[in-house]
Amino acid sequence: MQMVKKVSLIFLGVWLALLLFMPKAELYYTLEKALATKDITLNEKSINEGLFSLSVREITVYVKGIALAKIDELNFFTLLFYSTLRIDNLIVDEALHAKVPALTQQAYVHHTLLSPLTLAVDANGSFGTVTGEIDLKNREVQMNFVETKDISMIQSSLTKSEKGWTYETSF
Repeated sequence: MQMVKKVSLIFLGVWLALLLFMPKAELYYTLEKALATKDITLNEKSINEGLFSLSVREITVYVKGIALAKIDELNFFTLLFYSTLRIDNLIVDEALHAKVPALTQQAYVHHTLLSPLTLAVDANGSFGTVTGEIDLKNREVQMNFVETKDISMIQSSLTKSEKGWTYETSF
């Protein structure tokens, strides 16, 4: 029994040390560098690193030097076996309103160790409410529109089923 306690305490200590000393801001900067290779630039106002989280405020997304979207806050929370990314108020530039929804009020992306190659997505905004998943193994995205509001700009990309409107694509 003593051996189980010692191993459990060591495991808990290593897990806690990984979370506390994880370079969260540096991981964000690595993401910025990876996006820069695709001509996507993120310009943020502030980055706040917490014990288990990283909060980035007032992000402007530039593609090839053109500002295309603004995000009020991006919050990343991790416990290593469970991670969440929350995006608040994603506002798309007016030039793209005919192609994509203008406002996403909140979007959540969840990842668990139990399904390491799947990301669950929940979002709501000017388009309504969406739930779906991103399958990283098969490189597929499936989004189901639970409640729809204004989807006229993306309706040509959606398919109608008995559950409602669905968006499917691969990457």
